[in-house]
Amino acid sequence: MVKNSMSEDSVIKPYFWKKYGYAPITENSTPQKFSVSIITQFYPPDYAATGQLIQELATQLRQDDIKVNIFTGQPGYAFKQKKAPKVERVNGVKVRRSRTSQLFSKRILGKTLNGVLFSLRAGLHILSRRNKNDVLLLTTAPPFLCIIGYIANFFFGIPYVCLIYDLYPDVATEFGLISPQHPITKLWNWINLRVWSRAKSIIVLSKTMKDRIVARHSQVSFKISVIHNWANADWIKPITKKQNWFARQHGIDRKFTVLYSGNLGRCHDLETMLGAIEILKEEPIKFVFIGAGAKHKLCQQKAKELGLNNCQFLPYQDRRNLPYSLTACDLALVSIAPKMEGVVVPSKLYGVMAAGRAIAAICEPHSYLRQLLAKAQCGACFDNNDSQGLANFILSLASNPSRAVAMGKAGRKYLEANFTPKIIAKKYSQVLNPMHNSTPVVVSR
Repeated sequence: MVKNSMSEDSVIKPYFWKKYGYAPITENSTPQKFSVSIITQFYPPDYAATGQLIQELATQLRQDDIKVNIFTGQPGYAFKQKKAPKVERVNGVKVRRSRTSQLFSKRILGKTLNGVLFSLRAGLHILSRRNKNDVLLLTTAPPFLCIIGYIANFFFGIPYVCLIYDLYPDVATEFGLISPQHPITKLWNWINLRVWSRAKSIIVLSKTMKDRIVARHSQVSFKISVIHNWANADWIKPITKKQNWFARQHGIDRKFTVLYSGNLGRCHDLETMLGAIEILKEEPIKFVFIGAGAKHKLCQQKAKELGLNNCQFLPYQDRRNLPYSLTACDLALVSIAPKMEGVVVPSKLYGVMAAGRAIAAICEPHSYLRQLLAKAQCGACFDNNDSQGLANFILSLASNPSRAVAMGKAGRKYLEANFTPKIIAKKYSQVLNPMHNSTPVVVSR
């Protein structure tokens, strides 16, 4: 029998190219100049990580001579500002904000309402300023925002790219909020397929996130590009704790310090961390939690109940202090809760790498973090519930601080070669460019 040499992709891709007007990208393609409109609910002065990343991406794209417009909401997670200018230009990027304020932003129902209102405002914004020469970049903040792109494309032919930060409805089903067989889940997956099939491209943040999508909707696999998050290594730089005013101010410059920075929510594994903290409660090791989230308060309660005096809790810090808070430690923790692999991606990882700090990641055996940390040689990964293994690793670094320093240096070197704003923006530019479509971009080494 003669084996058919035609692959499935060789049949699927030309069909979609013809149907949706795509043209393949070649390896030596030179990105053309174009304009992009980014729609995202969160943007500075919000301290939400998604907004901070979008601001850095927009600034870098503008530096690459690409016109960038932002449509966003009013602050919901800012320190001092409850209102921001309706229109402003920052670093050459024009920012327009919805008049709708964030209502009850820390409650699930309030977040949902905010998301619906913002999506409606975004739809009106796109309709009033539609331009077929623009490419829309739509984030999953809120999760149903990409539907607006589908509608704009269906009626007006405006191309759009979906940037998936969190994968829905998987977040809801893995939390047990709704069943995988629930009608809402089935409807959501049906909508996803329609939205992604019409999208110019889909950007995901990890290979495991791509694998989740492909397992359910293999027909859109050729549209998916894996592009990691990043950190600005020119802004976040290694500083010794003795030279770090933040570490001295909070009294964390004298002991070996383990840091968890950022949101500690339902998607993160608190239990494994607490187990390790309890094991090491008599050791000269300090655990510092900076941020907020559903499990942040729970962590404080548990630490009090268990008498864990080796813990310190601090609120979110002003963004300008991030280079100092991230370097006020010897080791940083990153965690993904069981069943959440490929559903969410911890953006804090890249900031820690820029800070030149060793990393301990708690994740499932198939997590993309394992391959990344192994290649970067910047830390170690531990299974969920392996508190003893995590504690042993922390203790080994505390007794050999130079090893932690070497891991931190290796991590920063790897980030500088792979995950800077300049490097990542070029990948986004290639995907967004209306002249180059369909061939996935993979930023993963």
